[in-house]
Amino acid sequence: MDADTAPIGLEPARLAVWASVATVLERLPAALDAQLQRDSGLAHFEHGVMYALSTAPERTLRMSTLAGYASSTLSRLSRAVARLEKKDLVRRRIDPSDGRVTLATLTDAGMALLVQSTPAHHALVEELVFAPLTDAQVRQLGVIAERIARAVDPAAPWSAPHTA
Repeated sequence: MDADTAPIGLEPARLAVWASVATVLERLPAALDAQLQRDSGLAHFEHGVMYALSTAPERTLRMSTLAGYASSTLSRLSRAVARLEKKDLVRRRIDPSDGRVTLATLTDAGMALLVQSTPAHHALVEELVFAPLTDAQVRQLGVIAERIARAVDPAAPWSAPHTA
């Protein structure tokens, strides 16, 4: 096949899979954002930031660590945390042991909102992501998603702490 007749782009079977993945990448975040905005006034990203803080010791993390968990730049995270600070959901302060480090802490009001908003959010995740799949497909999805995440960035993706 010469350059003039070679197919451009993905082969049809892969293009069909990519179209489905791309659709999920567009529609799922919009659905999650809409539910969280409606129910708690939070964006999905903000909820994720608050959730990560809620699992940390003393509900506090370095901003740089939190940015890594959120797969975010410090700039994007800082803007989100500023919005959360205005609502008294998160507080920032300089680390007293290292003045070069900024810490973010989930406030009591932030924890209360997170506790209130998480059940409906997780119910929507269950409905949209897990309910359409078998248990085997859920396990496969976990493996597939981690492989793709590591292909994008070899650093280990954030994972929820394991509970007993």
